[in-house]
Amino acid sequence: MTRPIDDRSARLFIALAAFFCVNAVLAEFIGVKIFALEDTLGIRPLEWNLFGQTGSLSFTAGTLLWPIVFIMTDTINEYFGRRGVRFISWLAAALIVYGFAFAFIAIHLAPAPWWTGVASDQGVPDYQAAFAAVFGQGLWTIWGSLVAFMLGQLIDVNIYHRIRRRTGDRQAWLRATGSTAVSQLIDSFVVLYIAFVLGPQHWEMSLFLAIGTLNYLYKMLAAIALIPLLYLARAAIRRYLGDARATELQAQAAEG
Repeated sequence: MTRPIDDRSARLFIALAAFFCVNAVLAEFIGVKIFALEDTLGIRPLEWNLFGQTGSLSFTAGTLLWPIVFIMTDTINEYFGRRGVRFISWLAAALIVYGFAFAFIAIHLAPAPWWTGVASDQGVPDYQAAFAAVFGQGLWTIWGSLVAFMLGQLIDVNIYHRIRRRTGDRQAWLRATGSTAVSQLIDSFVVLYIAFVLGPQHWEMSLFLAIGTLNYLYKMLAAIALIPLLYLARAAIRRYLGDARATELQAQAAEG
């Protein structure tokens, strides 16, 4: 009898789920940093003007990882269907809460007296304050991220299968980018609205629309640029599982 851990499809699901969850949790934690795109690329500021807002293009560092999460979502959707995506989405959300809970606990541990000044030579006079500022994201940001993440994932899986019913096994790029286009339109604006409009910062609507639009456009451009990676992942999975098993999983996923 073949043990479950020896089944290649089980191993594949474990690997995809683990990589998905790691990227989702990391995106939440590094998302506290805002970076300037033009300065990072070493070019002059583009001085964009959108909804009355002008300046350099700024994004959260978490946007670097979300396109990978999209690829993982579509790959799991392709071979393990709605149940697979929903399972890993709820698992990732639980792990995000778990991570923030322990970050909160760590912040409130009494720091060693010598540790607070250990990085003063690096321009960080109070390591405890820096630690709390980086890992102690506001509750509005945390809950905004979680609500947007789950909404985006649940919408993505449904749009993906609606397109799949029309295209069959053809045009994988269309169902991947189509589902991302709808889900990330919701995700990009929901997280900002909860975290920064309803939250204590009370962003103006023009700023909310400008930043939300920029983040959405970035995610869509990244999703399109990563289409070759989607096909490479499908080819690698077929080689790993074999054509017969891969086709069987796709059929089962399509049936729900």
